[in-house]
Amino acid sequence: GGNQTLITQFILLGFPLSPRMQMLLFALFSLFYAFTLLGNGTILGLICLDSRLHTPMYFFLSHLAIVDIAYACNTVPQMLVNLMDPAKPISFAGCMTQTFLFLTFAHTECLLLVVMSYDRYVAICHPLRYTAIMSWRVCVILVLTSWILGVLLALVHLVLLLPLPFCGSQKVNHFFCEIIAVLKLACSDTRINELMVLAGAVSVLVGPFSSIVVSYAHILCAILKIKSQQGRQKAFSTCSSHLCVVGLFYGTAIVMYIGPQHGKSNEQKKYLLLFHSLFNPMLNPLIYSLRNKEVKSALKRTLLKEDTS
Repeated sequence: GGNQTLITQFILLGFPLSPRMQMLLFALFSLFYAFTLLGNGTILGLICLDSRLHTPMYFFLSHLAIVDIAYACNTVPQMLVNLMDPAKPISFAGCMTQTFLFLTFAHTECLLLVVMSYDRYVAICHPLRYTAIMSWRVCVILVLTSWILGVLLALVHLVLLLPLPFCGSQKVNHFFCEIIAVLKLACSDTRINELMVLAGAVSVLVGPFSSIVVSYAHILCAILKIKSQQGRQKAFSTCSSHLCVVGLFYGTAIVMYIGPQHGKSNEQKKYLLLFHSLFNPMLNPLIYSLRNKEVKSALKRTLLKEDTS
């Protein structure tokens, strides 16, 4: 009703812990951040350097590694800054940018995982037609579509978020500018924004996850029809890494944004998103490298080349 000062910066509350515990988390998260960059960077480098990995599956994996690096770079540095200096603010523009980029990378990763499941479906269920179906032109179109849709969906949320007045508390109860936590600080009705967040979550989580389940149902049927045990194991090994990544990513995201909300405290939501935005990108390269013979072979070949040169 009266004159109110509009907020030009926010303070991220992060995790309410003792200074000693915050220093410990700073060291631990810095290590995880380094592993995330190193692991995904290694996979990206191997795919670029080794011609044997120039296949559709690894083309999609390279973009997943790019998304994971971008994910970590968007949220972790600010979180580390706040662990060292909890009172250090983030600007309004910086906060909006962080929200937009987080949503962009989240949507893009959802769609890339669907594309990767389709690739495995074609490889196992239609092996003779794989080269014709998954041509490089099709692969590029699928990846570009994933990125473009990821940006457009995030842009919808940003367009609805920017006009809102923020004139009350400037403390965001999160370790980054997560959209739900930011909406709680708005001074006007945010029901449309919250509805769009739910609709967006359903469209990029439930729909894609359902298509992945259908793809793997067909893949399982095709694997069971393979007569030799060695053939079944080889076919399943090409899918197991992707299934692990899908389970980690969609599991935390669905619980966070679509599951029942009334039983979750703000702290529980923060830890779920911490796992989603920090540990998932770190675990993805470990899953692919430890469970994938081709990636391990490519790493050995690259190291041997360096030793002999």
